[in-house]
Amino acid sequence: MSRRVSDHDVPEGKEMEINSAPSSRRYSSENLPYVHKVGVPPKQNLLKEFTSTVKETFFADDPLRPFKDQTGSRKFVLGIQTLFPIFDWARDYNLSKFKGDLIAGLTIASLCIPQDIGYAKLANLDPQYGLYSSFVPPLVYAFMGSSRDIAIGPVAVVSLLLGTLLQNEIDSSKNPIDYRRLAFTATFFAGITQVTLGFFRLGFLIDFLSHAAIVGFMAGAAVTIALQQLKGLLGIKHFTKKTDIVSVMRSVWGTVNTEWNWETIAIGVSFLVFLFIAKFIGKKNKKFFWVPAIAPLISVIISTFSVYITHAEKHGVQIVRHIDKGVNPISAKEIFFSGEYLVKGFKIGVVAGLIALTEAVAIGRTFAAMKDYQLDGNKEMVALGTMNVVGSMTSCYVATGSFSRSAVNYMAGCNTAVSNIVMSMVVLLTLELITPLFKYTPNAILASIIISAVIGLIDIEAVILLWKIDKFDFVACMGAFFGVVFVSVEIGLLIAVSISFAKILLQVTRPRTAILGKLPRTSVYRNILQYPDAAKVAGIVIVRVDSAIYFSNSNYIKERILRWLTDEDEILKENQLPRIQYLIVEMSPVTDIDTSGIHALEELYRSLQKRDVQIILANPGQVVVDKLHASEYTELIGDDHIFLAVADAVRACTSKMEQP
Repeated sequence: MSRRVSDHDVPEGKEMEINSAPSSRRYSSENLPYVHKVGVPPKQNLLKEFTSTVKETFFADDPLRPFKDQTGSRKFVLGIQTLFPIFDWARDYNLSKFKGDLIAGLTIASLCIPQDIGYAKLANLDPQYGLYSSFVPPLVYAFMGSSRDIAIGPVAVVSLLLGTLLQNEIDSSKNPIDYRRLAFTATFFAGITQVTLGFFRLGFLIDFLSHAAIVGFMAGAAVTIALQQLKGLLGIKHFTKKTDIVSVMRSVWGTVNTEWNWETIAIGVSFLVFLFIAKFIGKKNKKFFWVPAIAPLISVIISTFSVYITHAEKHGVQIVRHIDKGVNPISAKEIFFSGEYLVKGFKIGVVAGLIALTEAVAIGRTFAAMKDYQLDGNKEMVALGTMNVVGSMTSCYVATGSFSRSAVNYMAGCNTAVSNIVMSMVVLLTLELITPLFKYTPNAILASIIISAVIGLIDIEAVILLWKIDKFDFVACMGAFFGVVFVSVEIGLLIAVSISFAKILLQVTRPRTAILGKLPRTSVYRNILQYPDAAKVAGIVIVRVDSAIYFSNSNYIKERILRWLTDEDEILKENQLPRIQYLIVEMSPVTDIDTSGIHALEELYRSLQKRDVQIILANPGQVVVDKLHASEYTELIGDDHIFLAVADAVRACTSKMEQP
């Protein structure tokens, strides 16, 4: 619908039309002295508007587009390829790509095997369950996942979180069978949660956990995990089951004279130094990425052989002792589908599933951006969820994308998810042939490997950047960090989520407003705090609202505008200048308004009437104008008090003030 310049402003024979979009009008207010008014947009159909909103929220990528105008057989093939992307990219797979995937798969396998054994201990499970979780889930993901670079398996943060939450319900040392069953139950529901989010395209929900909160939570979890490893690194037998730093340090220093074992400390510290040196070499020269990747396995081999030939276990060095040989046993019957542990498993699974999903999606997006390909977040959720559901039925606990292994996978030159299949096959051979050789592996080595792995989760540069950019983000980061370190993992997570939501609420309920002034020699109006040379217009206050106006912030916006007006009036009185006659509200940033917002504008109008001040609206969007007309607010203030731009509104107000 076009808008016309008001007849009394346009000379005879000069009538012209202005397009609805301000940016596409034929004549700018800079070239003509005419005042451009805003017209009424065409009324939208409610069903179409609702359908459009739902589509944009859940189906912005239009997943059905590839299926349009296709034959039935073609639709079936596309459906299979959508569910199993491997059938799409496998058509172009060749020997050259396999070489890269083979090297990458062998490299990450050498890293994951010792890590998996250690991470299983974090989850209070026997070592073989960590290996099980790097066999089945990566295979499932390779067929269903859309990321080329992500490496699947147990990760430190989720292992610690799962172990802490499970231990709160069942003591793993007193009732290991039910503990293991609850772990499978939690894994099952973690997978169901992930599949549900992906199937119903609710992936945007995980974005509510802010980047700042994730940085703090990960750093806190890294410190907590590292502190937990002091048990194995120092040879302590009686260690606290709590995770807070106070309890851990009390447990450490309380056993200095009774349980610390110097042989264990020597093994652990020496190999920890070796692992850090290997990391430094890999970081210094990217060509040597394989050095830190293979260092953990070398450490395990050398330390295990040393303990075997010296029989250090007889001198107090704690060893793994036993890892079950063989492939994953079926565990579907062990999942609690009824009884008191069903609800507990569900709650733990939802939390662990969301954290695992957040980490995996973040990793996948990072490497997809580096290689410049698209990653379908909803497909990823379905793939991750399916692999955990299948994993829960094959003796696995929650698996997800590992950042350290994914980074090695990327640097090793992986091309497709086949690298996960190669890694899975190596783990299978390990389970079938090599597990008895881990009998003499010292726990101190596993502790060293975990400490060296989790240190990378502490991102100091990100924390410094948060401080520089947004102090509230920094507070959120530190809140999550200290919550994890000084209380517990679940409390730290709760703080992270709470602060993320608090930030959203604060931004929604207390939006920014600004006083605008005119830039010299232009018709542009900008924030006077940002542009010191912007000058206020005599007799007029121009306020910009930088947010949609909803029930949550409408009263604040109304009161803030009135405070701006009161402050300006006081300044004018002190300087004996003419009073304010017009209030112009710049509404271009106002994307939407609800009934509470309109009610607040009506109250603002009445308050201004008592002060003998006229309200003017400048450049409201289509949705806002539609609602203002539907509520008859435009009739209340007058159709001639809504303008295309601030400059138009100022000219109209100035001309009226100049009239005798």
